[in-house]
Amino acid sequence: MADTIHLVKLCVGAEKVEDLLDWQANARAKGPDGLPRHVTRMWPKRADQILDGGSLYWVFKGLVLCRQPIVRLDPVDRGDGINRCGIVLDPEVVRVAATPRRPFQGWRYLQPGDAPRDLPKGRETQQPLPPQLENALAEIGVL
Repeated sequence: MADTIHLVKLCVGAEKVEDLLDWQANARAKGPDGLPRHVTRMWPKRADQILDGGSLYWVFKGLVLCRQPIVRLDPVDRGDGINRCGIVLDPEVVRVAATPRRPFQGWRYLQPGDAPRDLPKGRETQQPLPPQLENALAEIGVL
């Protein structure tokens, strides 16, 4: 059995988790089976580890705020000769403790020990703090 590993990715064009939820409600964000997916050009070399319970952690404005369990990886052909990877996601979004993350391109692997902890049940519906305050609190380890 493989050791689980996660992915982390910038949620480009979104400022908050609700923006991601709105996008994933759109038919363009779903695969043929109706599950949300993120299509990327690169196929993870550590796919077995990702599929062993991994999640995609989303970064919004410099903070990791949520994750989605990865269901599977599908090949995607858009007719241009480029083989892409469709990261098929569980539609349930799990809020996590706000954790600062510097900008980067594409996706990165995330070790389980470095992954932000899930927020306790009930806190996920609390009104979010302003992003600058949340970022400042996360940087000093309060969140």
